[in-house]
Amino acid sequence: MMSVSLDEALEQRARGELVRAQQQVAITSDLLLRLARILTDSCTVVSERAKHLGSLPLVQPLNTNFFRGDTGQSAASWNTVLHNVLLGERSRFFHKLRILSTTLENLGTEFEQVAGGIAGGLCTEPAACWSQLDALHYDVNTCLREAEIIFKSFLHALPADQLAALDVELNPSPATPKPRLLLRLTRVSA
Repeated sequence: MMSVSLDEALEQRARGELVRAQQQVAITSDLLLRLARILTDSCTVVSERAKHLGSLPLVQPLNTNFFRGDTGQSAASWNTVLHNVLLGERSRFFHKLRILSTTLENLGTEFEQVAGGIAGGLCTEPAACWSQLDALHYDVNTCLREAEIIFKSFLHALPADQLAALDVELNPSPATPKPRLLLRLTRVSA
């Protein structure tokens, strides 16, 4: 949905529907932040559960060529350096989860700031801001795909008897919904 929302905003901008594009980019920002939050929470859950496993999947460092923006490329560079310095595969696995989580948080913050500037009409160089949004979106998608690979690999390493517990941790039951207040409409006499 996030990608569809951003595509709509870009199309609206291209057609000259600037107000609608600004409104759409605000929606896109909310969707991106939700996705980033879910992914960072999932990285935390996998990291905690992985601490109790004897064998973890092998991971490759992030590739700087897969990122467009400075935040993603910097994270990938650091991940590559530390991947080559860290001695054990276990520490590489945990480090990659941490770097993905941190990168997603940073990309979400940047996207929210740029989208807020666009939505509020505060960008001094709108074309550059829209290009930056596109690059940030690309980098979030790259993190999503990297996380997907790690999660799938982790599921192969996780004993079958722990799948149900992982499911509960990843999908906690929603809090008891608060009762909705029903407003009663009454006629006001003049």
